[in-house]
Amino acid sequence: MLMAHPAVLRNLVDQYDTLRILQAENGEAEVQRRMDDIAYTLCVATGTRDIDAALIAARHQLPGARPQDDSVLTT
Repeated sequence: MLMAHPAVLRNLVDQYDTLRILQAENGEAEVQRRMDDIAYTLCVATGTRDIDAALIAARHQLPGARPQDDSVLTT
């Protein structure tokens, strides 16, 4: 599967989060249409079928999203 560049994913996630706030405040049809477009793009970019899974997958692919594995460190 092709993976979207992290900068693209970050931009899409940021846009979706901003539009979600606008939708909660205004409820305008244009905002909802834009959210739907971004949700579709995120789903395609992450290989998922719904926006919640797409957001989780996108955030997981962003730099710094995963904690470092310290299993090889001695205590």
